[in-house]
Amino acid sequence: MSQAGFWDNSDNSTKIVKQLKNLKNIVEPWELATRKYQEFQELADILNPQDQDLFSDLKKNADLLLKDVEALEFKTLLSGEFDVNNTILSINSGAGGTESCDWAQMLLRMYTRFAERNSWGVKIIDLLLGEEAGIKNVTLLIEGDYAYGYLKAERGVHRLVRISPFDSNKRRHTSFASVDVIPEVQEDIDIKLEDKDLRIDVYRSKGAGGQSVNTTDSAVRITHIPSGLVAQCQNERSQLQNKQTALKILKARIYELERQKQEAAMFKHYGQDKKKIEFGSQIRSYVMHPYSMIKDHRTDHETGDVAKIMDGDLDEFIQAFLKAQKG
Repeated sequence: MSQAGFWDNSDNSTKIVKQLKNLKNIVEPWELATRKYQEFQELADILNPQDQDLFSDLKKNADLLLKDVEALEFKTLLSGEFDVNNTILSINSGAGGTESCDWAQMLLRMYTRFAERNSWGVKIIDLLLGEEAGIKNVTLLIEGDYAYGYLKAERGVHRLVRISPFDSNKRRHTSFASVDVIPEVQEDIDIKLEDKDLRIDVYRSKGAGGQSVNTTDSAVRITHIPSGLVAQCQNERSQLQNKQTALKILKARIYELERQKQEAAMFKHYGQDKKKIEFGSQIRSYVMHPYSMIKDHRTDHETGDVAKIMDGDLDEFIQAFLKAQKG
């Protein structure tokens, strides 16, 4: 950065400044923790055993330092190539009509609350409401450091068991919704999209009753014909902005598809099985009746505090998954 002409190339300088920020966020907390530890050690060497107040204060600060170090140690689990990136998260309701649409909306609230707890920004890119209640599908852009690293643990099928509020006979229902999580890729990722490979459709944005939406055909849907991948956006004010956002999402999905193909080829080469993300292969079950329990089937981690998890306090499940993956 001290070299002459560094700031002449704004794209390159912005990228390096971001890399520096990410590295400082890793190194500086460790350096601070190391200094605190050395200070406590020096204080312990001269501590008078009779000074109970100073001893209690030292123990209290040491316990706080231990928690800080454990949090920093957990950050080492987020060392993947794109873990630090923003993420694109999509929720799709499964079979089951209104019940599944309502479950998808519950998951939307859960992830929105989780993002708020981490001070991340949440932008709804595309939303399709259910016919009676809930949502059929939604795509979010979640912006914040390590958003993808944390939320990649949520990719898969989520199963709900409860007494349906939409069933007059109060019967128990099982609903499914799938969650897809991909990293927002940087602009310098080399993904070339040929015009001949794209089908671009425009349509009128739709929103809930009373919601302010565009009255022109500004929503954009882009289909990548060779892969069949689709990206759409309706939240921006103009058709051009919607197209740019949809292209960004499409690039991210194409990049993720290619990465998954390479990963699948590697698993096949080494004779390992990779579990498919599909209905019937749920990663987590949320049971609200006849008892309360949420269980992750990949790690066997479970809790009876359903309300806490549904309010976005997902850390224990995400940490259990990341630790199991590292192990």
